[in-house]
Amino acid sequence: MILSGIYIVALDVPLLQPEMIWMLAGERLAAGHHMYLDVLDDTGPLSAGIYWILHLMFGKSLLIYKLVGLLIILFQVIYINNLFIRYKSFDENTYLPGLVMVILFHASFDLITLSPALMGSTFVVIALGQLFSQTVLQKEGSDSILLVGIFGGIATCFHFPLVIFLPFMIVVGITVSGFSFNQLVLSILGYFLPLVGCALYYFWIDALPEFILEYILASRTSDVYTHVRYNELGILFATPVFFAIIGYSVGAIFKMITVNQQKQRQIMVIYLVFALLSIFLTNRKTPYQLTILIPGLTYFITQIFIYLKRGILLNVLFVSFLILIPLIGFSWITYKMNGNGIDRYATFVEEKHRITAGKSVLVLGDDLGYYHQAKLATPYLNYRLSKRILEDYDDFTNMAIAYQFFIKEKPEVVIDEEGVFQRLMERLPELEKFYEKESGGIYYKK
Repeated sequence: MILSGIYIVALDVPLLQPEMIWMLAGERLAAGHHMYLDVLDDTGPLSAGIYWILHLMFGKSLLIYKLVGLLIILFQVIYINNLFIRYKSFDENTYLPGLVMVILFHASFDLITLSPALMGSTFVVIALGQLFSQTVLQKEGSDSILLVGIFGGIATCFHFPLVIFLPFMIVVGITVSGFSFNQLVLSILGYFLPLVGCALYYFWIDALPEFILEYILASRTSDVYTHVRYNELGILFATPVFFAIIGYSVGAIFKMITVNQQKQRQIMVIYLVFALLSIFLTNRKTPYQLTILIPGLTYFITQIFIYLKRGILLNVLFVSFLILIPLIGFSWITYKMNGNGIDRYATFVEEKHRITAGKSVLVLGDDLGYYHQAKLATPYLNYRLSKRILEDYDDFTNMAIAYQFFIKEKPEVVIDEEGVFQRLMERLPELEKFYEKESGGIYYKK
């Protein structure tokens, strides 16, 4: 992971907006608040729990996020490599899948951060291991079938777009693994166990409607943060996909495979199709959302270097793979850092942001630099979700809850970029007693 260090240190990549959101959520949870009830965001409940634990142990530390992310990547690399060896995915035992996977994680600098997508995809990888076991064991075992569903459900509790694993599991179970009706029902029940567990917890703390609205329905009820455009995502992952297509072709043409290997290939083809669809369920368009593609890409790209006979073509492809993918990722972030749209993704701290240092703050807008050296006041962390609620003047319940939060927590500074707070005060005139407006939509507590 030497290149990861280059991304973090040499390029001086600033704190990303999602990373700021995760840290603020962890800080607020560590202060005794509850996700979705007191923190308005679509971060998964289990991901939020991890951020809470990390804040309790280390505080706001970007370095810890990177280190834990690297440890998770190391686990995935080791697990996938051992998985292919254990279930004879290739004719020879090799560490090439591990090398390929490490290179793929350098396709973009943000793949190594501790994102919900990375944490959730870890359990998808483990669930894939259970599906692979079904291609070898050839017995009516129920343990692995139940675990497939449970691990898939846990992944969804980390990152909701990974809900795409449910239809993937059903399709693979029916078409490839040959699940009986009872086995299919067992895997589906296993899938919903973690989700039901989370729902019961939020029902217990009177936050079940908030959990459903903010987490499960968030992708349908709020605007999408387009930190990175689709064409940029295409550029970053075009080369890995190209190599995967070559790998699939090489495996299909040059290698006669066993029945078990054929089933595994079918699983990975279907997996990549569903994994790609998950990007359309995300509320933030970013490269790290495509972490889920990496296991499938690793499987097919490895076939190039195993099944091609020694020769110039193999050497050219191998060297090209080792150089091109990190180079494209490195060039992309360098280009973005030179004033080409990184401000839509990163958080910059300028002189104007110093007014909030050491204070409780609410930012109603996308400029999260005001949260640097400040803490969040009131639950309204995710601006797109918050705006929908704070401007729903006909919902008297939401208005009453908003008023109570503002009266109780009284943010010392409110940054109102689009006039949301001003219109809210017109609806709730009592708030005008506590705030005075400065220029630029900045409100200070009297």
